[in-house]
Amino acid sequence: MGHLRGQLVLPGGITGGELRFGRCIEAVTPLENAPQGRFILPGFIDTHVHGGGGGDTMDGPEGLVTLARFHARHGSTTLLPTTVTAPWEEVLAALRGVREVRAAGGVPGGADLPGAHLEGPFISPERLGAQPPHTLPLTPARVAEALASGVLRAVTLAPEREGAGEAALAFARAGVRVGVGHTRADAEGVTRLLDAVHAAGGRTCATHLYNAMGGITAREPGPAGALLADPHAFLEVILDGHHVHPTSFQLARRAAPGRVLLVSDAVRAAGLGAGESELGGQRVTVRGGRVTLPDGTLAGSVLTLDRALRGALAAGVPLPEASAMLTAVPAASLGLTDRGRLAPGLRADLVVLGADFAVEEVYVTGQPVLERS
Repeated sequence: MGHLRGQLVLPGGITGGELRFGRCIEAVTPLENAPQGRFILPGFIDTHVHGGGGGDTMDGPEGLVTLARFHARHGSTTLLPTTVTAPWEEVLAALRGVREVRAAGGVPGGADLPGAHLEGPFISPERLGAQPPHTLPLTPARVAEALASGVLRAVTLAPEREGAGEAALAFARAGVRVGVGHTRADAEGVTRLLDAVHAAGGRTCATHLYNAMGGITAREPGPAGALLADPHAFLEVILDGHHVHPTSFQLARRAAPGRVLLVSDAVRAAGLGAGESELGGQRVTVRGGRVTLPDGTLAGSVLTLDRALRGALAAGVPLPEASAMLTAVPAASLGLTDRGRLAPGLRADLVVLGADFAVEEVYVTGQPVLERS
């Protein structure tokens, strides 16, 4: 039985206390003399991550092990490995890689991988962002093949693509979170898709809100406006100082309390410093914490979720709210009821932060993946 003492970050606030845990949290006990400057949070949940530490989802099992261990050291105890738009057989191979790792029992010393996020190829060829140009139609056969992998937890699609409505319902009925992204749809088209998915009991999300979907104007609110206005859609935000203006982040936070989740959108170059790398077979450059294609287009990030947390705190977000953006909210967006809070019976996925909010300890189902030396 493990135990941790410190300031427990709970949905209602911060309180001194002690956690006792095995694979799951056994007890949460208030303590008047708990250590100060030592914060205990649920493990972070990243629903949109391509790679890190030199590994990439598209590499297969070896890349998954690398990225799962890299991000775990930064507090992410649950990840959805995320594909890029690629030839269909390569996409299916990546999904099979996630299935293989899961069948082998996961990644020792790494984050839990409850499934995959299929970002592309069902997106707009006119809103690729940094995605490679391998978009494909949303046919029932491809939807069935993707679902047959058994690992899909989230998908990104453009509502204006032919067959998107039927595909969204098929994904939703299979328990897959339906993300709107890389799209040129108007607000009405987005709203129709969101309403249909919600009526079917599904969950929806903005794939990196604001990015690759255009802006909001008085007469053309676009996808971002529709997603912000919908009371049920969750909203991914990449809070790396490059993708989203601070005021745009505050807009999302104020307009959609309890619906904003922070994601890394990290690529294989995360953690490797400045220099050349690749994304989906394309050359990218990392300079000043910014990842770009040769034409200057942002190409994912080198963000880790501990940095995203500190970014939210620097923006004036109280620690319990910032913590929820990395834990309870993404868990809810995926329907994961066994994690995301410090409560008895939930997984002992835990992060300990020091007074400077740097990660000091990380546990995945009670097993340490990072401990203080």
